[in-house]
Amino acid sequence: MSLYSKKTAVSFISVTALAALVPLACIPLACSSGSRDDVSSHVSDPDQEALSQIQQEPSRSVCDRTNLKPGFAACHAKVRTEPSGNVKAFATPSGFGPSDLQAAYKVPSGGGEGKIIAIVDAQDDPKAEADLGVYRSQFGLSSCTTANGCFKKVNQNGQTSPLPAADDGWSGEIALDLDMASAICPECKIILVEANSASLDDLGKAVNTAVSLGATVVSNSYGGAEDSTESQADTDYFVHPGVGIFASTGDDGYGTSYPAASAGVISVGGTSLTKSSSTRGWAESVWNGAGSGCSKYISKPSWQNDTGCSKKAMGDVSAVADPNTGVAVYVTQGASGWAVYGGTSASSPIVASIYAKTGHGGDNGSYAWTHTANFYDVTSGSNGSCSPSYLCKGTAGYDGPTGWGTPNATALAGGGGGTDAGTGTDSGTGTDSGSGGTCAHNVCSTGAKLTKSCSACATAVCNNDSYCCNTSWDSYCVSEVADYCDQTCN
Repeated sequence: MSLYSKKTAVSFISVTALAALVPLACIPLACSSGSRDDVSSHVSDPDQEALSQIQQEPSRSVCDRTNLKPGFAACHAKVRTEPSGNVKAFATPSGFGPSDLQAAYKVPSGGGEGKIIAIVDAQDDPKAEADLGVYRSQFGLSSCTTANGCFKKVNQNGQTSPLPAADDGWSGEIALDLDMASAICPECKIILVEANSASLDDLGKAVNTAVSLGATVVSNSYGGAEDSTESQADTDYFVHPGVGIFASTGDDGYGTSYPAASAGVISVGGTSLTKSSSTRGWAESVWNGAGSGCSKYISKPSWQNDTGCSKKAMGDVSAVADPNTGVAVYVTQGASGWAVYGGTSASSPIVASIYAKTGHGGDNGSYAWTHTANFYDVTSGSNGSCSPSYLCKGTAGYDGPTGWGTPNATALAGGGGGTDAGTGTDSGTGTDSGSGGTCAHNVCSTGAKLTKSCSACATAVCNNDSYCCNTSWDSYCVSEVADYCDQTCN
């Protein structure tokens, strides 16, 4: 850590006195060229201030994950509760609604016409269509019903009957999935495919059915423990070239799950999301419940280039999942209406819907790894302890809990918001007109203020020291490269 970062401890010492105390050391406060006139102007990042204000609320898993049998999965939804453990009910929507999510991820209007979002879950929610109607009406979204051809519910064989037995836990998961698809892409059609059971075989068959019915993307908000049979399951169920298959990484912190570990899916991690006074207007950090890690069995895809995991690294991308910063959901099967939900069960349909809406429904996990500038890098927070640390800690560039970050949907749609560098590294060239900064020099050179979109390292430094992107990239900013990036400036 640079001495400058400890400015509150040394701000009362004059530069002359400090130099006398350490005459042979060239430290940022005493020896840098072009020192700052007002050290107090080097303020903390508004994103970090906003994240520190998130209130912690009790929550619990919606599906029973105790004693989960090998070859079976549980849903990854969480719901906010009273201290007693009972679901906390709200008379009106609480939590993020469609306009919030669209603003946070810069979702453009339109673009989803003709696209189909498939939701795969286990068991039946007999009130799915009716509850979806209440959600969409509440937020002024167009009607999506069986009658108008927008909504369809089928069993794992693609038939409208017989449907599986109803289940209250999975009904909460289904409501969450349908509401998130609607929030991001209200003009998309939705197919709900209900598996007969929570076995990965039944769920996998439901995925195949979703693809056969013309899905643009398929969202899977569930997971189970990895085992040696999953390579065959990849071949049988989760590899569908030309159709984006998304899977949530889990809600138990550092550790892997399947199918998120599959090489055929885009694994979706989770963040804590809150409004901020920053230029973006939103701040995100790693949600401590998001799953991540290195698969035990699945070979590393050719498009993954991280060096600390010899097999498939999990995850690839992310979105809001923290129930403390959760989303509004309407569900009445075994529930009483409005509630606040979270879990990576929220992030999977959010990201899947963004991909569908922006024309990337046919992409696999490689897109995020080769178009890193189209995602908001998440550089703080952690979901546990691990080695190497990037598999469980938010950092500049790729990390396990959030992948390459959260989608900038406008950038994905080709409407700006970043330029694809292909590597996520600073090229030292180009300009960014969106925030008044430049990318005219690299992070190891002093000069004009940089913007976060210049590189992952610039993002990390500016997240911790907003002066560098708001005023000037001076020698203090250069010194902080060693603190916040996986590199040093010689």
